Amino acid sequence: MLAGPYAAMILGDLGADVIKIESPAGDSARFTPPHFYRGESIYFMSLNRNKRSVAIDLADPAGRKVFYDLASRSDVVLDNLRYGVLEKLKINYEVLRKYNPKIISCSINGYGSGTPDSAKPSFDLMIQAKGGGMSLTGEPGGSPLRMGVSVSDHVAGIYAAVAILAALHAREKTGKGRKIEVPLYSAMISMLSYEAALYLYSGEIPGPVGAGHRSLIPYNAVRTKDGHIVVDAHLPKFWFALCRAMDMPRLADDPRFSTLALRNDNREKLLNMLDKAFGARTSREWLEILDANGVPCAPINDLKAALEDETTRALNMVVDVEHKGVGLTFKAAGNPIRMFDKEEKPYGSPPLLGEHTEKILQDLLKYDDKKIERLVKKKVLRKAVLPQNEP
Repeated sequence: MLAGPYAAMILGDLGADVIKIESPAGDSARFTPPHFYRGESIYFMSLNRNKRSVAIDLADPAGRKVFYDLASRSDVVLDNLRYGVLEKLKINYEVLRKYNPKIISCSINGYGSGTPDSAKPSFDLMIQAKGGGMSLTGEPGGSPLRMGVSVSDHVAGIYAAVAILAALHAREKTGKGRKIEVPLYSAMISMLSYEAALYLYSGEIPGPVGAGHRSLIPYNAVRTKDGHIVVDAHLPKFWFALCRAMDMPRLADDPRFSTLALRNDNREKLLNMLDKAFGARTSREWLEILDANGVPCAPINDLKAALEDETTRALNMVVDVEHKGVGLTFKAAGNPIRMFDKEEKPYGSPPLLGEHTEKILQDLLKYDDKKIERLVKKKVLRKAVLPQNEP
């Protein structure tokens, strides 16, 4: 629902011609609430710019023939299906390479092939839970929490885009296609990173640390007079700068806190002292003082504040996307990759269901009108579904 569309959107942002294959019923994301415009889901729009939609019934042999024709003219086939579905539909790499020996087939699935959980359905929630991420999220002693964004979906999408680009680069040298698999579960385990290494070395099972860090201190949220901010002063130069900014010079040389190791040993005492000191001023006052002293710090923004931040604007990370099918220009998160020698182009319109079925089959595959109409009547294909009249 998210990882595959996100990976394809990244590739589309970078200039790929992305053909989105949907069933005649449409991608389930098209029906995801809470917000719709003329029947089109804003959730769907946010993940499907720079794509063209072809609606095919892949369960029908005639539909698979259309798919094979498309694959024979393509560089990459990317899917986001449960393991085993590709084989059931006969669109797996081993089949597709017969039609296109240079095809790169990339599958994003839940738990990967050859594992005890291969056939299980999976979503980000299951992956964060089983993959250990939820055990690290939240406050000590509290209930496990899912991270606020679908982290395993997004990261698996990024890994898939990276893998596809690497495979395309390798193909330039070898002339050969490749089969790629990116399990969401693997993506989650990879993000355990240093937490995994610390456990594998020590055998100590870590728990959540709230807004703090297991090894670094100060590196956490602190309570101010009117809210919270975050501060990172774990490196020596920033620790001294923090003590100076807080007008607590003796703290810098306090034998309980003079090194990172000692600050970790006396974590609770230090955090209590910092909370008391930070409570004397407002968040804005502290941010100005800390910035003036070169201490890494930041406000804790809600989405409104984050998306309206001057840095967000300067990076062009809120962009206008024109949806030609419904006559709407909407705002969305932009492409974080900055190509300084590449001409910036407008973001392409998210497609209506089956919007490009006819044109792609005519232009790319040279199907004639009669053939297309015959497949449409058999419900193998679906042409453009027009939006509702009322916004």
